[in-house]
Amino acid sequence: MDKYLKKSIQDLEFVTVTRQVASRCNTELGKEKALTLEPMMEETAILTSLGETSEYRSSFTNENRIPNHGFEAIEKELLLLKVENTTLEIAGFRKIKHISLTVLEHKKFFKKFCEYYPLLHQYAQTVTATKAIPDLIDEVIDKFGLVKDSASVELRQIRQQMSTVKGKISQSFGAALNTYQASEFLDEIRESVVDNRRVLAVRSMYRKKVKGTVMGTSKTGSIIYIEPEAVAKYSREFSNLQFDEKEEVQKILNLLTDQIRPSREDLRAFQDYLIHIDVTGAKAKYASEMNAIKPSINHEKRLFLRDAFHPLLYLTNKRDKLPTFPQTIDLYQENRIIVISGPNAGGKSITLKTIGLLQLMVQSGLLIPVHERSSVCLFQTILTDIGDNQSIENHLSTYSYRLKNMNQFLRKCDDNTLFLIDEFGTGSDPELGGALAEAFLEVFYERGAFGVITTHYANLKALANELPHAANANMLFDSSTLQPTFHLELGQPGSSFTFEVAQKNGIPFSLINKAKKKVERGKIRFDATIAKLQKERSKMAKTGNRLQEEENKAREEALKLEKLNSKIKTKLESYQELYDFNQRMIHLGTKVNKVAEKYFLDKKKRPLVSELLRLVETENSKRKKKTAKEVKAQEEKKTAVTREVQKEVKTIRTKKAAAQKKAKVREKKRPRPVFKIGDKVRLLDGKAVGSIDSLEKNKAVVNYGIFTTNVSVEQLELAESKKK
Repeated sequence: MDKYLKKSIQDLEFVTVTRQVASRCNTELGKEKALTLEPMMEETAILTSLGETSEYRSSFTNENRIPNHGFEAIEKELLLLKVENTTLEIAGFRKIKHISLTVLEHKKFFKKFCEYYPLLHQYAQTVTATKAIPDLIDEVIDKFGLVKDSASVELRQIRQQMSTVKGKISQSFGAALNTYQASEFLDEIRESVVDNRRVLAVRSMYRKKVKGTVMGTSKTGSIIYIEPEAVAKYSREFSNLQFDEKEEVQKILNLLTDQIRPSREDLRAFQDYLIHIDVTGAKAKYASEMNAIKPSINHEKRLFLRDAFHPLLYLTNKRDKLPTFPQTIDLYQENRIIVISGPNAGGKSITLKTIGLLQLMVQSGLLIPVHERSSVCLFQTILTDIGDNQSIENHLSTYSYRLKNMNQFLRKCDDNTLFLIDEFGTGSDPELGGALAEAFLEVFYERGAFGVITTHYANLKALANELPHAANANMLFDSSTLQPTFHLELGQPGSSFTFEVAQKNGIPFSLINKAKKKVERGKIRFDATIAKLQKERSKMAKTGNRLQEEENKAREEALKLEKLNSKIKTKLESYQELYDFNQRMIHLGTKVNKVAEKYFLDKKKRPLVSELLRLVETENSKRKKKTAKEVKAQEEKKTAVTREVQKEVKTIRTKKAAAQKKAKVREKKRPRPVFKIGDKVRLLDGKAVGSIDSLEKNKAVVNYGIFTTNVSVEQLELAESKKK
């Protein structure tokens, strides 16, 4: 590892991050691998690692959970397989079988869900796994870890003989037990087991009365353990068979080892695969705990971190239920160096470390806790100078050490470098140290490097204001409460609030006033002016936020009123329709009533039927007119919607053509869904949702209810999958 990178890792506490990732691994080998994580410089490797971690994290929130990848290490077995004429133990074969089956399960899973996990599927393709090895082991070893009788003809015969002899031993011992029990030669316990052999528990006074081999005595000597003479010959035969069994089992395991030995490299690949998945899973768990995401990677040399949290601080505060303040910073070609100033304990160093640590994490394939619109670029060199680096062993003072460090910066700094310096220029005479720091900063600027520094020096703030592609920033401080707000604001330098901080820490006013008199009047006025500007800016920001909140509330209220008016209008229309209908029914009822009265008086059916038919035809003619109007209105509505959708499609196509390159990059980063008939879809950047009626080649017919349209599937995004 490059010594400059090693120092940056140390300064930014990246080792603590790797330890936290390692603690989330399932296996010991995974933990060892996680501890070796370090920033990469190859863009393809970085994007692949970030993509795999992001895919794994997505499995936490969908139904397609990645299978278990835990395993026992097979390092010992791999070493034995490397040496000829060695034999693996049964436990080793079981571990090999488990690893083989786990990898096989992963390959099947990622093949099935390759659309959801394209990068992990691609990685799973790098190993070749079949059931050959597990099948070989299953032929020999059963699920209890014993060699099967069927492993060889000889082993089956030996075990059958052992079973027969074991029966004879049991039968002979039972007969002896009954005989001597009747003679009262045996103790109350009657029998015991010594060296895996059943023996009679004979009272010591009758030891010579019982024929057999003495196998031992009790602690008190009152019991003699004797194997009956009739059983001894069968026991010797059984021992011989046990020896034969052991030799046959060894032959079988030797043969199985030789069969597996050619697959040694495949087994090594299986283990390496599962280690990689274990580390990827640990990185995903780590990301999930701090809501980390994969930021977009740009080639425009822009480091835009929006609402960025320091990972270590965030997790610590989360555990202690304390708030963590995010920062937003933007470095790009026209604003590539930022000088942060402000009071001590205001968050300058944490902001600096946040930027550096997040950059190291991204280039190590770790997701970072930032807003989803954040975008980062990659650097070939990351240089840091953070903290008090007094070197006792080299007899160097803090300033000497920092000067030596700056000399290394001058050698490495170029337009592909990110440098981070805390308390730039301190450690020497303020005026002379500030001048030297200014000279260093000018060199870094001329070489096109990107960087962030923190300082209290006014000349560095002034330089940042003068350089076209540099800017000031300050950590805000509430002078009314004498408390830092931990909020970074770009655009203006910050006051150190030296006297205010002293006042906050209980320094007497008389001493503070005495100190003020000793400082140049111009310096105090300049610092006071900056402090006053910060106060005004803070007030304006609060006012702006308040106005924004009020505007949002007014907009919400207006929206509510609009919805309420719409509901009232709809109800009124419904009531009007109901009223009109009722009036028509009353009018019709009156006519029918008159006809009924006339029939009641004259009892003439023909005029009755004629009048009723006339009334029905009149009503039906009205219905026809109404239906014609409704059809016309429906056609007009259909035409209007069609025009609206066509307009929307045209707008989307125009936007898509303008952003073709970005769309291709985005498509590479996220898998395209596979559409099915019945899926709910919408046009990219569109709002109208329709369902797919048919699919042919790369075209889909989308039904919007009152019309259908034929579009390319590339212009569609999935709104809702068809329910099974």
